[in-house]
Amino acid sequence: MTTSAADIRYRWYMGPEARLILLITACLLAFGLATVYSASAIYAQTKNLSNFYFIIRQLAGVVAGIVALAIFSKVDAEIWHRYAWPLMLFSLFLLLLIILPFTESIAPRLRGSRRFLIGASLQPSELGKIAVIVWTSMLIVKKGDALSRLTKGLLPFLVIIGFMDVLVALEPDLSVAMMYTLIMGIILFAGGVRIGHFVVIGIIAMPLLWTQMQRLNYVLLRMTAFFDPGTAQTHVGDQLRQSLIAVGSGRIFGLGFGQGRQPLGFLPLAYDDFIAASIGEEWGFVGIFVLIVAFAAFAFLGFRIAQKARTPFLQLVAVGITSTIVITAFLHIGVVIGMLPTTGLTLPFISYGRSNMVLSLLMTGILVNIGSTKEKVIGSRATDPLFMTLRA
Repeated sequence: MTTSAADIRYRWYMGPEARLILLITACLLAFGLATVYSASAIYAQTKNLSNFYFIIRQLAGVVAGIVALAIFSKVDAEIWHRYAWPLMLFSLFLLLLIILPFTESIAPRLRGSRRFLIGASLQPSELGKIAVIVWTSMLIVKKGDALSRLTKGLLPFLVIIGFMDVLVALEPDLSVAMMYTLIMGIILFAGGVRIGHFVVIGIIAMPLLWTQMQRLNYVLLRMTAFFDPGTAQTHVGDQLRQSLIAVGSGRIFGLGFGQGRQPLGFLPLAYDDFIAASIGEEWGFVGIFVLIVAFAAFAFLGFRIAQKARTPFLQLVAVGITSTIVITAFLHIGVVIGMLPTTGLTLPFISYGRSNMVLSLLMTGILVNIGSTKEKVIGSRATDPLFMTLRA
């Protein structure tokens, strides 16, 4: 008996790692929504806004992100190989658009920098992260053995990602520029680039990086606040000091949900760049420890998915996505407990911010797809409840 093309269906079956990543993500989302409300309600009142102003906007980002996750968990992630260059060019266009002098009407200056398009709805630098992951992975696979040569192998990566770094630094946002370079380096390392090349590039880049840090005075001020908080200027070191006070006052088990004092106005951006400090105050050491364990588990599962990926391209994409989410989380936590200089990086799935939320969930959807298998279902069995139950 022959089977027509119409009788053939395809279904994606999630592996155990993908299922666990979804479970961790769901827990982080629920915890994040509660924390954003606790950390922003009083601040919203001081601005004559509803207590629910920030949480409603955050919830809109979560819903949009879950839709993106659902879609891209079912779309074959190999398709990103085809759209790597268009995605990179589109990201470069948006990053250029927000720093042009005549586009301030659609890319206004907020807190001294221009990072958002259309008010505060779209942050192009977030889209740039996935562009870096997909484009770098695609080019590594395409170049193959040519990666062993410095000029023909590594130079194109340095030129394109370096251009992205310059555009982001002009916003200014050196934290994201650092992330772009770090993501590229991790994927290149996973792709087999010689370590000696990284050493050469680092030696060449150090003088340039120091020159840029001197030009951007706020970077040096943040470094001063980190190494010697007591002598730093008040407006620079205050945020770090208040973060340490928040985490310290939480002790082991915290002050309790909604009992934190920092949202009263002591800690700026307690619901965003320093949300882990709010968690430390309300949930104590236990809360911070659980966060670290959750993201460590995410890392383990993500790298397991990369190990089992269907193609070399998907292996590298999985490594890039996992590294981006987990490193961003650990950098954020490191900042709020005083182990790292202030960076401005948000906590994935938890910090307030719709662009970051949607892109984090979209990337998780891609990772879930890489951790799934595509199987052919023939004939009426595709809709047979017993068959579907057995396959689930």
